[in-house]
Amino acid sequence: MTQRNSGATEITHPVSLPLFARLSINRCNQPAVILGSRTFQQHPVPLCLDGVQELHSQLFRALEDIDEAEVRALHFRQYMSSAFLLGKSDEAGFDPANQGVRRDKADYLRLLRGWMFNADGVEAAVLKRWVESRFGLRALNHRGSLSDPNSETYERFEADFQRGLYNSNALESQLDLLYSYCQYELQRRWPDETHRTLYRGLNWLEDHYVIEQPSADECVLLLNNLNSFSCDRDHASAFGDVILEATIPLCKLIYFPGLLPGVLQGESEYLVLGGVCAASMSHY
Repeated sequence: MTQRNSGATEITHPVSLPLFARLSINRCNQPAVILGSRTFQQHPVPLCLDGVQELHSQLFRALEDIDEAEVRALHFRQYMSSAFLLGKSDEAGFDPANQGVRRDKADYLRLLRGWMFNADGVEAAVLKRWVESRFGLRALNHRGSLSDPNSETYERFEADFQRGLYNSNALESQLDLLYSYCQYELQRRWPDETHRTLYRGLNWLEDHYVIEQPSADECVLLLNNLNSFSCDRDHASAFGDVILEATIPLCKLIYFPGLLPGVLQGESEYLVLGGVCAASMSHY
């Protein structure tokens, strides 16, 4: 079954994550070939990043005693500031006399805001590379197809990532804890849920990796390793006339609206890990 995105490798199996879309190792309790598969979309299991719960056990023990979600979010942000010396450039080792690139204000919140402003920007490159490292899902697109590692597009992706990570304070470790906190909150707020119905607007289905299209209103796609979805179909339509409706495992959420109340107001985006995704289609 051939894909329809120019320059990429042929996709031959509608269930497994293709070889070109995954790394052989990651820092998660499930390999990429499993967590990126269609079977995992239907039958997910919790995902845990190596060592995060153990390293930050003090945070999660403290959260257990807090009933209000907003108070837990405040405690989380305070813990992040303390653990990673956010806003304390001197203590973190930044030299104000350094005439190079200043990145001491780059943190997990800036990455989230950057993604919501531009999913092909510098902050987005850091997020996509982090997903590669932690979950083993390769970035497939960043300002163009990344199928050729020798292409100018791939070089720009690398440059964006290096620029975003340079001279910052443990950005990837901040994202590790953000994901773990997101998963904690999902389980705490909705303990009986495993999936959520979300929507994504597209301009052209043909611009994406189409694995299978059994009917005019159904498809199986290979998503980029990180994607924006919405719980609001009308909001999703602002990004394209073709509306995907997918049942997304909660364990594949990096961020959801309301996770950090008062910080990212007005945003209705969910950040969703990629892989093989079955979805229904409609036109707005």
